[in-house]
Amino acid sequence: MKAWKKIVIGVGVAILLAIIVGFSVRQSSKNVVTVQTGKAQREDLATIVSASGEIKPKTYVNIGANAFGKITHLYVKEGDRVKKGQLLAQLENVQPSADVNANEASVQAAETDAIAADAALKTAQADLVRAQADYERNKLDWERAQNLYKDGLIAKSDFDSRKNAWATADAGLVQAQAKVAQMKAQNDSGGKHVAQARATLTHYTDLLQKTTYMAPYDGVITNLPVREGETVVIGIQNAQGSTLMTIANMSVITAEVKVDETDIVNVHIGQPADVTIDAIPKKIFHGTVSEIGDNAIVRSSGVSTSQSATASEEAKDFKVVVTLQDPPQDLRPGLSTTAKITTATRANALSIPIQALTLRSKAQIDQQNSTPGSVHAAAPEAPSKAKKDDDVQGVFVIRNKKAQFVPVSTGITGTTDIEVLDGLKEGDEVITGSYKILRTLRPGAGVKIDNAAPKKEDEEAS
Repeated sequence: MKAWKKIVIGVGVAILLAIIVGFSVRQSSKNVVTVQTGKAQREDLATIVSASGEIKPKTYVNIGANAFGKITHLYVKEGDRVKKGQLLAQLENVQPSADVNANEASVQAAETDAIAADAALKTAQADLVRAQADYERNKLDWERAQNLYKDGLIAKSDFDSRKNAWATADAGLVQAQAKVAQMKAQNDSGGKHVAQARATLTHYTDLLQKTTYMAPYDGVITNLPVREGETVVIGIQNAQGSTLMTIANMSVITAEVKVDETDIVNVHIGQPADVTIDAIPKKIFHGTVSEIGDNAIVRSSGVSTSQSATASEEAKDFKVVVTLQDPPQDLRPGLSTTAKITTATRANALSIPIQALTLRSKAQIDQQNSTPGSVHAAAPEAPSKAKKDDDVQGVFVIRNKKAQFVPVSTGITGTTDIEVLDGLKEGDEVITGSYKILRTLRPGAGVKIDNAAPKKEDEEAS
């Protein structure tokens, strides 16, 4: 055979081999998908519930009008710090002061009358003692006169005179007894008049005191909606009265936040929280959960469900109060705040990225040791309730360059990772993306790892 024929045959064989190898590689690559991966590793995890709200003092009071009148003096301004018992405001009090003065005079007059009645009672009692003595003396004279008259030792006129004297003494005793009873009644009446006058004085003194407003405790004036010269009114059944000012005790500061109903079951008293305040950026304040509301609050209206006559399907929140441990001195009520409450922690927990978790049916899992077929599943149908109940939670682990689906049980969820309780061991490489690949990846499919930055379309899909 000529040399050029050999060369042609050799070249042809080489081209044929190249075509066969290329075709084989291409066919094999049809069943390989590019994925991103992460490692199952041990780390400290914490579950965080985030909620927003506002700064509030633990103790504050709205000082409302206790009387109708014009404000004559305001002794404080908004932002002032006050001490317990400090004078805050004064209403016009000419009429109440006059009423108090008049009733003080009435009390003094009633007390004077009571003293006079007491003296008259003592005089009547002394007269009764004297009348009793006269009665006893004249009784004895009358009894002696009876014996002497029988014996004829005294004249009839003398006998009659002693008899009349005894009768007069008896009448005087009865009169003295009646006088004492009368003076006792007058004395009791005088005491009642004094009590009545003092009660009236207490009434008008209370009205006078309601025109003067004192600080109930140490605090800060956080709201002062009135001015000198304005007229304030007290509240009635269906109308709210005027509010003069609000005093807040800033020694204990709280963050009152609203926690979503799906997270409230994990929040408990005493859990730690990190609080950030919009007005004080780049600073974290520490606190603990001190109060959890029992009634749900409708998110759109802010009304408690216990105050609503009809049921609502709207999203609901629960009030949670976090007491700050290190509040700054210049903190003001009403500032917007965010609290991150730590509801659970795990030290040295085996964890994986959250996005690695996916669901597969038991039928798909049973097929993963058979021929994988195409890389991606067909567009999934809307699953029935039975199919949903049949789904298994797990992750795809790379073993022998294939994606093996492994069911896992999970624990607490961190910010980006989730605890794995069973199914994986430390160092296992799990598929974390892309989202589109994880949705359609078949168990047992061949994979190629590419942990470079994801393409833009993959990011948008995820």
